[in-house]
Amino acid sequence: MSKKPTLPSKTPGRTRLGDIALACNVSISTVSRALTGQKGVRDDIRERILDAARRARYPLPNRIQGARIAVFASTAAMTDYRRTQFTWHVLEGLKAAATAKEIEISLVPLPDSDENHAPLRDVLDSQSILGALLLTIDDMQVMERIQESGKPAVLINGDDPLMRISSVSPCNRSASRMACDYLIGLGHQRIGFVMRPGRTTIRRRLEGWRDALAEHGLPCPDENVIDVEDWTPECAEQAIGERLDRGALDVTALLCAADSLALGALSALTARQIACPDEMSIMGMDDLPISDLLTPRLTTMHIPARELGETAVDMLVELATHGERVVRRTELACCLVERDSTAPPMREIASGGASADAGRRIRF
Repeated sequence: MSKKPTLPSKTPGRTRLGDIALACNVSISTVSRALTGQKGVRDDIRERILDAARRARYPLPNRIQGARIAVFASTAAMTDYRRTQFTWHVLEGLKAAATAKEIEISLVPLPDSDENHAPLRDVLDSQSILGALLLTIDDMQVMERIQESGKPAVLINGDDPLMRISSVSPCNRSASRMACDYLIGLGHQRIGFVMRPGRTTIRRRLEGWRDALAEHGLPCPDENVIDVEDWTPECAEQAIGERLDRGALDVTALLCAADSLALGALSALTARQIACPDEMSIMGMDDLPISDLLTPRLTTMHIPARELGETAVDMLVELATHGERVVRRTELACCLVERDSTAPPMREIASGGASADAGRRIRF
């Protein structure tokens, strides 16, 4: 990997063309031609000059119109795109923001099995690529390759644990915390959490569930965490149904890490004639359109999927034109959407003769 040019130290103030020329060991006229997109500058020299200008936050001429952004999507993102609408909404926001700025988008699926990541390397080597957006990617090797390429990049719906690449994601931990707080506010004290383990974003949702229960002095035993094999309603229905059939689910509410899992939870209750929300409350996360069409209509946390795509494009354009002063992790706020699948828990019959109108508590 070639060594990046070092800008000379100088008194505080605006970087001049001469500073960039000195750092890149070229003439001022070469810097000017490179920054304005004129011919007569070798591609490698042009890229070196642009990189130096971005790192110095030199105000670049408008190189945005007609530029192309590569959107690398993980297998998880593409699978979600086919199954549900979360990734679809992210891409719609991304495309809308890019169209408004007259930027072209190239969607590049990134197979998990390709250890060499040939698609990634081939695209990043292209001089026509302004920068890269990484959608639902946790692969540290991919992040390292992106960083080494020198291309501006932003992670969407994820983040870099080593903080080498800027990112934008939902506020997963606080969203789960808000959801659990809401259920506790209704009176629930035994709340289960349904998820597919693996991604960092989902671990943060699990942490939010634990945060809320700990803050209210409520137990959060591991047995109240229900792991599913996949993000499909069928997998959630099977996992929850098995717990119900064994009598091993002592909760009054389930917080599901995705609406698709909440749909499976509702199916498991319906198959066993357990009323929702009368006997158990169900809550999701995502606020996909289907959540308003279920019976009962699903209470959920709205995840700003479209805004994730829009924000990512804005961040990438800023990086491409002004450089990056410091890597940053941006989180977008989520909000509660209260519908019909949640209600206060029914009161338990006290031992020793509580009346029937006090309600009943089903212990699963």
